[in-house]
Amino acid sequence: MEQPPKNLVNRLSEQLLPIPDRLVVLTFDDCSITHLEHVAPRLRSAGFGATFFANGDFCARGASAGGGDSHYCTWDQVRGLHEGGFEIGNHLDQHVDVRQSTADQFADNLLAMESLCTEHGIPKPTTFCYPGYHVSRQCLPILEDNGYIFARRGCEPYSSFEEFQEGGRGPVYQPLEDHPLLIPTTGSSGPKWGYSDFTWAVEQARDGDIAVLTFHGVPDLHEHCTTDPADFEKYLQFLELENCTVIALRDLANYIDPAPVRGDPFAPIEGCQR
Repeated sequence: MEQPPKNLVNRLSEQLLPIPDRLVVLTFDDCSITHLEHVAPRLRSAGFGATFFANGDFCARGASAGGGDSHYCTWDQVRGLHEGGFEIGNHLDQHVDVRQSTADQFADNLLAMESLCTEHGIPKPTTFCYPGYHVSRQCLPILEDNGYIFARRGCEPYSSFEEFQEGGRGPVYQPLEDHPLLIPTTGSSGPKWGYSDFTWAVEQARDGDIAVLTFHGVPDLHEHCTTDPADFEKYLQFLELENCTVIALRDLANYIDPAPVRGDPFAPIEGCQR
């Protein structure tokens, strides 16, 4: 009898927790000041985990850092999110389209962000998300070599790049099918994404599949990716009432082995990238 693939055996190991239905990963991009002032306190009161993806570009703009832009967290404030128990993920030092970078430029950008984290008392990140949702094949081996276990992408192929930039539905994360460094966004919040889209995304998390949600500011400086605070509160109330398990991206390691799946990791989105 043919044996199952090695990484299938690993991912079903008894040492890992069983994946519950309605397992939801919350991610927040760009470290808006609203993450510190509004989002984090509400998540803490609900007992929810989350990943906040920070980058050097925006943190340098924070008002108390001398940048004069009150829309973003400073590095001290990002450290406050870490000290509050939340994960800080790597969103690069320079918020660039990685398709336009060489492999060396991407590696330098990635490591520069790690150095900033170390400088400001934040642990080395082990998760990553692609700025602007743009992905590149050359990123995967560099992320692997530098100890990254999970990375989040956009909503392809459920929504085109142009569609989900303002909010959209995406595939549920299937750990036995999706590469851990190309985890899809099941729901991307924005003006074209609302309560019915949110509940749809959460309901996809069953039978071993996991819903991954992406937010920016609550609200955000940019209209195309903003979330109304009243809507966000409704989302959290649903997660509470439905007894969802809500975690940071790093916490997936409690449920699945992050070993890469077999086959072409880009097969699910080939032809969908902008």
